Amino acid sequence: MASALALSACSGDAPPPAPPPPDVSVVRVAPSQMAVADELPGRVVAFRVAEIRPQVNGVIQRRLFEQGTEVRAGQPLFQINPAPFRADTNSAAAAVQRAQAALARANLQEKRLAPLVKADAVSGQDYDDVVATRDQAAADLAASRADLARRQVDLGFATVRSPISGRIDQAVFTEGALASMTSEQPLATVQQIDRVYVDVRQPAARLEMLREAARAGTAAQGAPVEIVSSDGRALAVKGRLLFSGISVDPSTGEVVARVEVPNADRALLPGMFVRARLPRLAIPDALTVPEQAVQRDPSGKASVSVVGKDGKVAPRSVETGDTRDGKVIVTSGLKAGETVIVEGQDRVRPGAVVKAQPWRGAAPAQR
Repeated sequence: MASALALSACSGDAPPPAPPPPDVSVVRVAPSQMAVADELPGRVVAFRVAEIRPQVNGVIQRRLFEQGTEVRAGQPLFQINPAPFRADTNSAAAAVQRAQAALARANLQEKRLAPLVKADAVSGQDYDDVVATRDQAAADLAASRADLARRQVDLGFATVRSPISGRIDQAVFTEGALASMTSEQPLATVQQIDRVYVDVRQPAARLEMLREAARAGTAAQGAPVEIVSSDGRALAVKGRLLFSGISVDPSTGEVVARVEVPNADRALLPGMFVRARLPRLAIPDALTVPEQAVQRDPSGKASVSVVGKDGKVAPRSVETGDTRDGKVIVTSGLKAGETVIVEGQDRVRPGAVVKAQPWRGAAPAQR
């Protein structure tokens, strides 16, 4: 009985077994190439726009295209009544023939009098008059030919053609309407959209940042510009940055950056609003951690929890830069090869021993 009591007393004094170390998800920090981009709103603009306007006045007889279809350069679009212009052309052609006959007669007279004036059979004044008449006839023929060419141009303008290839909008004028050169409204509009521009507004301060990055050799020059639809869906096309505007909008403090985008499938239409990711920096050896790994205090200072070689947790103050696809660039405070807690840091205290498990987070969605 005494032995049993002694054993009972010993078991009551033994400490309880230590709890197992908590599981945390970690990642190992490794340098990687990181491209930093600014996602900004933009508006789609047609590559070329041609307003179809008549160059002669007349009544429209026919519309020669289907509205909303693709047209090619030089394709007839409208037919203006050509009868008045054809009549003017025929009249000008007759004037040319008359001038040719007058010039031929003047040349014959000059040839007849040329030997006579040398033999003093006619006066020099008569010969000079014939020469002047011949020169006047030649000038009249040149003027008649120029008038005929002009009349032929007007006759050609009676058929209104497309100056560019592209997609044509609806026809504003129909058969029987009067086409006037002074009308403010075009007959139709053709827009080339197999390539389009995306005009992006960005703060003027970004221009100086781009210049500094270019001087430092960290700018992502020549990198493609990603185009994102208004609903956040990344499109299958990428453009290239052409230029940035040289004037700043005084009301907004922004400048316009123009991006050229291929649009073979006509997915981008003029007037659409999209978002463009303009490349700003290319960092060849950036240290990044998932966004979940970064904690911030009320003052905004960032920190992460680092697991040492002994398995203990230690807080670490860091400085962060841009965020890209769910990853935060750490500019200082971390070294390559260190282990950072991504999930579970709220369950451990500094100095605690943890059981590190590789983080298997889902790939971040494209923004």
